Amino acid sequence: MPCISDERLPAMKLWLSIGGGLPQESLQSLILSNEPDCAITSSFKIASAAQTTIGLAGLSAAHFHELRTGIKQTVSINARHAVLEFRSEAYYTLESQAPGALWDTIAGLYRTRDNKFVRLHTNFPHHRLGILSILGLPDSPETTRNQVQGALMQWDAIEFEEKAAESGLCAFALRTFDEWDRHPQGLALRNEPPVTVIKISDAPRREVSRPSSSYKHPLENIKVLDLSRVLAGPVAGRTLAAHGADVLLVTSPKLPALPTLDVDTSRGKRTTQLDLNLAEDKQKLQELIFDADVFLQAYRPGALENKGFGTLDVVKMKDNRNHGIICANLCAWGWEGPWKNRRGFDSLVQTATGFNAAESQAYAEFQGRLSSASGLEPKPFPVQALDHAAGYLMAYGINVALCKTITEGGSWEVRVSLAAVAQWLRSLGRVPPEVGFGQAAKPMPSVSFPPDDEVRKLSSEWAQSYHSSNGTRMTALKHAAILSQTPVKDGNEATAPIVLNCSSPEWIIPSPQTELM
Repeated sequence: MPCISDERLPAMKLWLSIGGGLPQESLQSLILSNEPDCAITSSFKIASAAQTTIGLAGLSAAHFHELRTGIKQTVSINARHAVLEFRSEAYYTLESQAPGALWDTIAGLYRTRDNKFVRLHTNFPHHRLGILSILGLPDSPETTRNQVQGALMQWDAIEFEEKAAESGLCAFALRTFDEWDRHPQGLALRNEPPVTVIKISDAPRREVSRPSSSYKHPLENIKVLDLSRVLAGPVAGRTLAAHGADVLLVTSPKLPALPTLDVDTSRGKRTTQLDLNLAEDKQKLQELIFDADVFLQAYRPGALENKGFGTLDVVKMKDNRNHGIICANLCAWGWEGPWKNRRGFDSLVQTATGFNAAESQAYAEFQGRLSSASGLEPKPFPVQALDHAAGYLMAYGINVALCKTITEGGSWEVRVSLAAVAQWLRSLGRVPPEVGFGQAAKPMPSVSFPPDDEVRKLSSEWAQSYHSSNGTRMTALKHAAILSQTPVKDGNEATAPIVLNCSSPEWIIPSPQTELM
């Protein structure tokens, strides 16, 4: 059975729906793969989501460049390359080695006493410690999955989910789509778009009279503060850097990091660390905000507000003599509903919103096994599709807002939540099981060194800002968006910082000069 897909429809709907003002004719410059959903093994349209979100991030950057320079260009996406980029954190190499383990040893899905499942996310040490404390197990390298499974057989799934939530930990029960649709958080998200762009204050228009030849990349001279961790937010910042922005990743020296992921998602950025519990570091961040164009953050709702850096705080800090600022906010569960303040990650959202149960059922149908979803082992996606899609949609929303600073002026807020992105992915429809898991579907390449041949051909080398002992380079997947006039920055023009404190907390490009439209 052949793959059949109207590859342009998802992009068209998002392009025309986000805040208005984007010209429909620009969509003619977006070139997507036909039949994209044969590019990955899944019953969901992950490849459509991949090429759509990466394509819109590129197309919106190209439109910003056109507003600045008058130069038009095409943006091309190959669906297979796009789905590989949805797993970029697994396909880099550093000092002739593939990445280390991406998951903590006890993270994952477990059966519970009521014959249901919960997923634990324990990649951060304090989350692991908290979960093991509830289970009465030692936080030791010797603690096994079998021990965790045995302890969870003393709990019902929802009971454990609620107990973990009380302690601010990350564990969620497996649900079907029907169960999620009836859940209060699912109801709160109904009709919520995957990305929103909202004007939040007045400011002068961004002025763009510079010669077109002065911009080699669409986002050149755009200053981005990236206060995000793990995948979605950092992917957004990495995408802006690929299109030429000066992205300064700001992390705290007091918070745990995930180096295996940070190496990949910090490519093209500069990295620095500030402790917002210290008055002098708070002052330094305020000084950076004064000249920033974008303030991107992916902490839990309310976390930065408590430090004095909420959206309205940032807008007040920004001097609007030149132009406003874009505040881009990403969270797991959205801004309304009973779960709005809960922590969450891609794998947890997949589990709680019904995808793992639905994927399992589709796979059982493909194998000819007749069973109810509740009796099947949950089946996760082969990639962290929600994280990556959210990251590219965030970059898209930021670029749209940048365009609006030229055409309308003002300061803008961009919002993306993993749960709303999940809802959007679900809205794209399904791939028949015989296609999604059959001969037409392509499995993901192995994680290895030397890299799989397919990965190697799509990778480039990156020089390191933080020099390794033997001076070797890292390799990483190229960005899947190909812009005809302004190619994205890769290892030939940018560096990979490797560690989180490579740079001083300052901008390296001058403040914008007043220009006339």
